[in-house]
Amino acid sequence: MDTGAGREPRQERSRATRARLLDAAVACLAERGAAGATVGAVAERAGVSRGAAQHHFPTREDLFLAALRYMLDNRGEELRRGAAAVPEGPGRTEAVVQMVVDAFSGMDFQAALQLWAAAASDPVLRERILPMEEQMGREVHRAAVDLLGADESAPGVRETVQATLDLARGLGLANLLADDGPRRRRIVRRWARVLDAELRGAPD
Repeated sequence: MDTGAGREPRQERSRATRARLLDAAVACLAERGAAGATVGAVAERAGVSRGAAQHHFPTREDLFLAALRYMLDNRGEELRRGAAAVPEGPGRTEAVVQMVVDAFSGMDFQAALQLWAAAASDPVLRERILPMEEQMGREVHRAAVDLLGADESAPGVRETVQATLDLARGLGLANLLADDGPRRRRIVRRWARVLDAELRGAPD
């Protein structure tokens, strides 16, 4: 007889297996690209059978989309933690810019970038990925606006905040080839000054 007590350990094991597969999918995408992130490779990295992987994710597209959602959820949680740590005072704008730049870095960003590249030549995948990416862009943009106290009804403010996100993506892309922390920090400081001037409506 199947009891509630018996089902719970199975559900826990199933959730743990799913989480291992998603972590493995993110790592495989970041390291091998979409072409190398096969279901078999992900299953091997997660330490589960291919059959177990396909039980959770019947197709590679299902796995990719679940991995992207997993990355976006993780990024959202990191944004919330980062927002809570942003200081008040003169350094606030630079801290917000740094938080946005950090949102477009690391293994999750590398994995997402590989999915973007794959979606560029796959209309079906692109159609399914775009809504999630647009949601993430809106969340980061809104977090930046709220933390900066930006009035987007003022001319140029919305575009300047959006430029912050575009700058962050560009820095994240450049960082894939070479880690240049000092240059990134100089750019963050300089852009924070530009952003401050725009928000105050004063010349830089």
